[in-house]
Amino acid sequence: MNQIKDSRELRERIIEAGYQAVEHLIEVAKERIVDGDDGLTADKLKNAAATKKLAIFDAFEILKRIESENDNINETVTETKDTIQGFAERRSRT
Repeated sequence: MNQIKDSRELRERIIEAGYQAVEHLIEVAKERIVDGDDGLTADKLKNAAATKKLAIFDAFEILKRIESENDNINETVTETKDTIQGFAERRSRT
């Protein structure tokens, strides 16, 4: 039981770090590509746009995984509560 609790706490910490990573990716996506008259070449502009696109897609991918892990944690908690009851209690009809 203690190992399950430790695993859950680690997952929750990883999820929190994931949310922070998403916030950083949002900041990257919001930054201006061109600031004034930098004289950027077409290749540099293309690379900057690709970087922003990657930041946005990565943020969505992280959020999707966070939601999946939250669901897994919630299922584990429900299963743990169910196992505390005896067989008869789980199978009885209310």
